[in-house]
Amino acid sequence: MSSTREQLRALPFLEGLTDTAIHQLSQLVQPARYECDELLFEEGTPRRLLALILTGAVAIEKGRDGRPVRIATLGAGEAVGEGLLLDDSDHGTTARAVAETTAFVLSRSQVEEMLKQSPQLYAALVARAARAISHRLSAVDATLVGRGRTLGFGGTRMRQEHDLLGERDVPDEALYGVQTLRALENFHITGVPLREFPALIEALGAVKEAAALANADLGLLTRTTADLIVRASAELRAGRHHEHFLVDMIQGGAGTSTNMNANEVIANRALELSGHARGDYQFVHPNNHVNLSQSTNDVYPTAVKLALHTAIEELRRAMGELAAAFLAKGAEFAPFIKMGRTQLQDAVPMTLGQEFTAFGHTILEDVDRLGEAQALIREINMGATAIGTGITAPGGYAECVRAHLSRITGLELITAPDLVEATADTGAFVQLSGVLKRCAVKLSK
Repeated sequence: MSSTREQLRALPFLEGLTDTAIHQLSQLVQPARYECDELLFEEGTPRRLLALILTGAVAIEKGRDGRPVRIATLGAGEAVGEGLLLDDSDHGTTARAVAETTAFVLSRSQVEEMLKQSPQLYAALVARAARAISHRLSAVDATLVGRGRTLGFGGTRMRQEHDLLGERDVPDEALYGVQTLRALENFHITGVPLREFPALIEALGAVKEAAALANADLGLLTRTTADLIVRASAELRAGRHHEHFLVDMIQGGAGTSTNMNANEVIANRALELSGHARGDYQFVHPNNHVNLSQSTNDVYPTAVKLALHTAIEELRRAMGELAAAFLAKGAEFAPFIKMGRTQLQDAVPMTLGQEFTAFGHTILEDVDRLGEAQALIREINMGATAIGTGITAPGGYAECVRAHLSRITGLELITAPDLVEATADTGAFVQLSGVLKRCAVKLSK
């Protein structure tokens, strides 16, 4: 087994340190092991350690809009928590092991001892920390501000992936793959990436989780592979990894790039969870495993319906609160007489309370109409695959995936009785559009 000094000497972060400095550092560091998904430290907590990664991988996450955004993935030879060398402010990010990870760590007390006993070593580490933090800040800017949509994704390490068109370099930190990369190049339409629609990404996670469970039930996936896909999909539903959904919200192919973006992110996260390298698809493949028994033509409309159902529920709640406020004012204003108007002229007397009560009732009518639209949206076509015939999906899959998806979402979903018709039909979306227009027109009054 390599000595502590030999292991430290091999770390790129410490490249250039003298033998004396390496020896001094070896007397201070302590070995540590972190399980997959274990936190090294959390955003907003006091700085307490600096870790030099020996094996595994650590994701650096930053909270944004109430959910964690992965801004960098650090591997063997890199350092995390370098801010401990610079100041005593709280952590500005969270560090999470995304695979079983080993490291040498320095505590705050050990850094303070180093400053007193070995100031030259401390100065050398500060210089290296400053360079690493400067590089990472560019990644934060690229990912949080929006330039993460470019091919660099804030990092410089690349991995090679291939598809039927050939081989391409993909940013190693990215959870997406070559299909998403091609979509980024091909579809510059709105400039608005999918990550701006968290409800849709969460819905895609629910669909992929249900599909993996159904495929495992039917013997098409091993329980081990299905469990990895389920765990990765559940993380999407919890708001994680959305920063890797970079394809344009509008793209050619009826949503194929959206579906593949989801497949690749889930596959690569599953690979991380199982201790394999991102892009090593022999273990978990975006198409052969994550998209098994599916097509964009049943995944995408189902996910859109789930996302819309969530949005409609929020709208119904808000409109219900507005209607209740109008009805309360109707009761309060009942004693006050005013002139009612018709044809832009004063007509006959009424109370101000009657006017406000009418406002409340007209809004409540639309709350009911939205509920009717929700009922139509709960009909899904999972199991239809490409055109509704169910080609490539095994017998029993449609009902099995529906049952799992209902349990995951808590919705009473139903499978369309005619999957060919349902795959081509947009009637539910047309009706919802009409109801939303009705709501807008009546609210504008």
